[in-house]
Amino acid sequence: MPKRSLITRLLGQSWARLSYGRFVEPFWLQTNEIDLRIPGLDPRLEGLRILHLTDFHLCRRIPASHIIRSIDRGKHLGCDLIALTGDFVHAGFRHVDEIAAIVSKLSAPLGVYAVLGNHDYSIRVYGGRRRHPLLAEAVEGALRQRGIIVLKNEHRMIEFRGAPIAMAGVCDLWSGEADLASTLRGISPDVPRIVMAHNPWTIDQAEGRRCDLMLSGHTHGGQIEFALLGTKLLDRFKNRLAAGLYYHDSGYLYVNKGIGYTVRFRFQVRPEVAVFRLRGWDESGSLNAL
Repeated sequence: MPKRSLITRLLGQSWARLSYGRFVEPFWLQTNEIDLRIPGLDPRLEGLRILHLTDFHLCRRIPASHIIRSIDRGKHLGCDLIALTGDFVHAGFRHVDEIAAIVSKLSAPLGVYAVLGNHDYSIRVYGGRRRHPLLAEAVEGALRQRGIIVLKNEHRMIEFRGAPIAMAGVCDLWSGEADLASTLRGISPDVPRIVMAHNPWTIDQAEGRRCDLMLSGHTHGGQIEFALLGTKLLDRFKNRLAAGLYYHDSGYLYVNKGIGYTVRFRFQVRPEVAVFRLRGWDESGSLNAL
């Protein structure tokens, strides 16, 4: 092939990938349905379905129509319980009421639960200061006003077909207020626990405590995935928990790729609507170890 033709072909392929990554994949929703095998699961909890959405990041750069599509997708999946794990807004107070109104369209028989993320606390980097000290209170208030249950280092006991299950929520790790021990305190050891934690590294606080499923976001899956190279928007340490299902000593951790983005570019990391179905223990299958 002549050198000029080769260069033209490479430029064309690169332009196609850039266009796809900017204009197509950031808005191409992916639905993942996952069966989870829980040891000792009460047979009455068999088949319980949980919807997980996270990282909306509503702002001027992310169209509300994209978030509304994810909400509509979730509504039609018919789940029993809904978990929203933070970063409702990207920055500031401007979109607080709007995002609360959008997510309030969700409903489920066992309720809609939420925790806040680092952007809701207006913290952009680990150990950083809050740029808008009252933003978290504004987001929390707007969500509560519309019937969404916001959990802050606390849990609620709920029942499905008469069987108990704990729904727990931890404050964001970067806020400095995360306390998983307090969140789980008082739950009977034999009761299954679903834990919402925006940052997946909250799992380090588990320290052997029963945590059947921790639902997290925060990473956006790295947004860009290259074969053999991993996710380049995450450092080597964070790449260990970039996206997907992991197993830890007391259960599962799921890291959702999120709906929104920080940089408007996704490549092989589509925005995600996740659904989990609880099952009794089965030895089949394998999981990624932490």
